[in-house]
Amino acid sequence: MSTLNALGLSVLLFLAPTWAAAQSAPSSPESPAINTDALVSDIEAFLQDLAASWPGVPVISISDPNLQRQPACADYEIFLPGRQTLRSRLNVGIRCLAPQPWVGYTQVNVRIDGVYYVAARSVNAGSVLSLDDILPQEGDLLRLPAGSLLDPGQLVGYITTQRLAARRPIKASALRSPDSIERGQRVKIEVRGLGFVASSDGQAMQGGEPGTQIQVKTASGQIVTATVLNAQTVIIPM
Repeated sequence: MSTLNALGLSVLLFLAPTWAAAQSAPSSPESPAINTDALVSDIEAFLQDLAASWPGVPVISISDPNLQRQPACADYEIFLPGRQTLRSRLNVGIRCLAPQPWVGYTQVNVRIDGVYYVAARSVNAGSVLSLDDILPQEGDLLRLPAGSLLDPGQLVGYITTQRLAARRPIKASALRSPDSIERGQRVKIEVRGLGFVASSDGQAMQGGEPGTQIQVKTASGQIVTATVLNAQTVIIPM
């Protein structure tokens, strides 16, 4: 091997570890692992998709992702850790897929400005709600108690199962459909088969909404399973 070739090989061997280290070294403050503007835009789009099912306007504030210590990333995905759902304050994950896998997180604040409804006054259990019983309010929908109803169509005409406090959001658990059946109620049992319908009286052993199955006691004392059709009738298909 000539002296020149030997010298060239020595230089390459000397530089090789330095080049490899440079490829996997953390990005510098001047060169973050992922373009910050693009990443913030992707996180916002991800959260906008999650907020699309809410009847309001999302307002999103994203903390600066601190990824300077991570290797450069060419392909990544945004995710919510664990079983998180959209809420006012949460951590959003950034998972690098290539060339070197890593995971980072950034903090996000979310608000969804929209209209919700409260009881206009105290309402006793067993009352049928009317428009006069509810008031629209504006605020952050994510800060409402879980199960709060946002659609007046799910309020007006429904029956309260417990007392509603004035000026408080109304939860789904506090109402039942006007077509639902209450436990202990007398019902008509319809047995339906091909070309025939037979009916008899019975008593609901459970309450249920239309489409749900409940236990019903027949006039003879037998317990059967039937499907709620409306506020007076359950059906047993044959």
